[in-house]
Amino acid sequence: MNKTGLVEATALKAGVSKAEAAKVLDAALEVAVEALKKGENVQLVGYVTLNVVQKPERKGINPLTKQAIVIPAKKVVKFKAGSKLAL
Repeated sequence: MNKTGLVEATALKAGVSKAEAAKVLDAALEVAVEALKKGENVQLVGYVTLNVVQKPERKGINPLTKQAIVIPAKKVVKFKAGSKLAL
């Protein structure tokens, strides 16, 4: 299911227009992204937990030239499924 499908299903389930459902979904995603950028965790109990973790600098190899390179440190989002997502 893509974003369009999620909006349509949400609108149908909630009994609202697709435009309203899209607006709410966009707002929720924006709030979650802003929180993650601040380094906060986003937790929807039973569904998902999103954490920001720092990955350290590491050594790698350029597959094209076979030369050693340094992959810089970066922040990534870690996803953990909740119990309600168990299939």
